[in-house]
Amino acid sequence: MVFIGRFQPFHLGHKSVVDEALKLAENVIMLIGSANLPSSIRNSFSVEARTQMILGAFDKKDAKRIHCVGLDDALYNDTKWLQYVQQCVKSVTGDLNANIGLIGHSKDSSSYYLSLFPNWQSVAVPNFHELSATPIREGFLLGADPLTDTVPQSTADVMKAFKKTEAYKRLHEEAGFIDKYKKQWESSPYPPTFMTVDAVVIQSGHILLVERRGMPGQGLWALPGGFIDPKETLFDACIRELREETRLKVPEAVLRGSRHSQHTFDDPYRSARGRTITQAFYFVLKNDPKGLPSVKGGDDAKKAFWLPLAELKADKLFEDHYAIICKMVGL
Repeated sequence: MVFIGRFQPFHLGHKSVVDEALKLAENVIMLIGSANLPSSIRNSFSVEARTQMILGAFDKKDAKRIHCVGLDDALYNDTKWLQYVQQCVKSVTGDLNANIGLIGHSKDSSSYYLSLFPNWQSVAVPNFHELSATPIREGFLLGADPLTDTVPQSTADVMKAFKKTEAYKRLHEEAGFIDKYKKQWESSPYPPTFMTVDAVVIQSGHILLVERRGMPGQGLWALPGGFIDPKETLFDACIRELREETRLKVPEAVLRGSRHSQHTFDDPYRSARGRTITQAFYFVLKNDPKGLPSVKGGDDAKKAFWLPLAELKADKLFEDHYAIICKMVGL
């Protein structure tokens, strides 16, 4: 039986699903999602920490029947994600033609995966007391202690130990920043939707990135970009942000003529700051025997740099920028 989730953190609702799976199957495969993403307020606990939460919630006999496997995200590419799932399951079963079932409940649109595996038997279970990991995690990152009426003792132990680390301190600071940020919009009659732009600039097998200066995502790599101004087009905003953040030594006319394509990225969970839709523009600069154009960090960017595409790492990139690059460039 396969159970797919992010388990950020593993709570009693998740445990109730595993309890049912253990009744129905000899072995339970726990696919722990977002395994390749950097630490953030939405992705706070490592695969190792979540594995400890899960296995510690069961006695030794049952824990031996539970197999925890990290599952990488492939946002905006369901085909690649399905491949990842199949590879993870096969790493345990050795055979995708084995008797495999998929268990879970349709919590919200993020659970659409339950319909993506027609060859596997699907088992639906009710939501246990309407529990959700999001408020548990958000409260914890703002300073609250985990409550054992919502999480197993093993999860509470892992969370309490994590609270003593520098990693928690950083996330706690960022969670406070996001909380204050969202409070600016509390009086709005409707939840606001923000519009941003991002520039994907490629030359000679290199991509132009920046290191974020401030929160959220301080220190992470990111695409040059930002929020649009009230009186500019999306493309004009992208050119402006690109030049402000990287000081890219390419004439504006050349940049405008190098636009290859554009794409909208609108995953509802892509930004911790709230509903944020971004329009990404893909620029392909001509190869130059003199080398890559000089760049220098400015505005919100601590530094700007050219990175070989072979050295891109999902766990180094802010929000969904790795997925955006993969989609735009075709990696």
